[in-house]
Amino acid sequence: MQLSERFAADLAALWPEEERSGPLGLAVSGGPDSLALMLLAHAALPRGIAVASIDHGLRPEAAGEVALVERLAGERDIPFTPIALRPEPGNLQAQARRARYAALADWARSAGLGAVATAHHADDQAETLLMRLGRGSGLAGLAGVRARTALEGSDVPLLRPLLGWRKAELEGVVEEAGLVAVRDPSNANRDFERVAIRARLAEARDWLDPAQLAASAAHIAEGWRALEWYAECDWAEMVMPDEEAPGGIGFAYCANVPRVIAIETILRIIAELGGHATRAEAARMWDRLWQGENASLGGVLAVPGVERVEKVGVTMRVWRFRPEPARGRAN
Repeated sequence: MQLSERFAADLAALWPEEERSGPLGLAVSGGPDSLALMLLAHAALPRGIAVASIDHGLRPEAAGEVALVERLAGERDIPFTPIALRPEPGNLQAQARRARYAALADWARSAGLGAVATAHHADDQAETLLMRLGRGSGLAGLAGVRARTALEGSDVPLLRPLLGWRKAELEGVVEEAGLVAVRDPSNANRDFERVAIRARLAEARDWLDPAQLAASAAHIAEGWRALEWYAECDWAEMVMPDEEAPGGIGFAYCANVPRVIAIETILRIIAELGGHATRAEAARMWDRLWQGENASLGGVLAVPGVERVEKVGVTMRVWRFRPEPARGRAN
């Protein structure tokens, strides 16, 4: 199978042709991974792609890299959009990531794109899994980079069709095309956690295979999708409006599922009541409620109890969630 056919098959698995309502947008930095993505996508969808390149405002060389991508896209008659961002204070990599995806969502909407793809590959996935194992992440984190999600704040699919490809394969695609990719110097800075993990992984290549680590992340992601399905069922079947809540604003939750599922339901209840929480915070709330203690999180008060639930005809745990009462001011 030719590489373009392999890419087309990987893309179709994530984005079936019948779902396509516009061009495929590609985020291309000029590095070897994203240039390979552009070359493969152009071969598979010669008239069905568009390219954007982002200058985060962090390095003076970035403007030239955007210009390089613009030239390469122009040589292939690929529509091109440059995007310039301003750096924000704080964790540079985290801030840049958030700003990048927000900009891609804006671009997708304005350009009428059907989906956006990034060049995350198997080596990236392996690094992500190891980083999250080191942090003690739960299943959602260990599932790694998802092959398909949506750009935050939109319904535009965000695709990663290269998760089954090794970095060396992508570099080979670029070399065969006679192109010289950009090399970001920050990728050699071990002060960044990902760069340090990458170096350690390279040192352990005789016994730790990035492709197998990426496969493990994919298996975890498959399991996580099953848990998400179960959480949807839990929400639909076991969460009801709480008619006893002040103003009728609240939910009664019949908590009778494993902790990992209940945590997802708690997160959804809090969001529905206008709050926000992390999974770790929701887990701590579950622990308190399970022990029969009240718990507050994200502006939401939860009170545990045991009641007969007419819907199912049995006595079971029922946790009632409602907006936390405003606290009185001290005189």
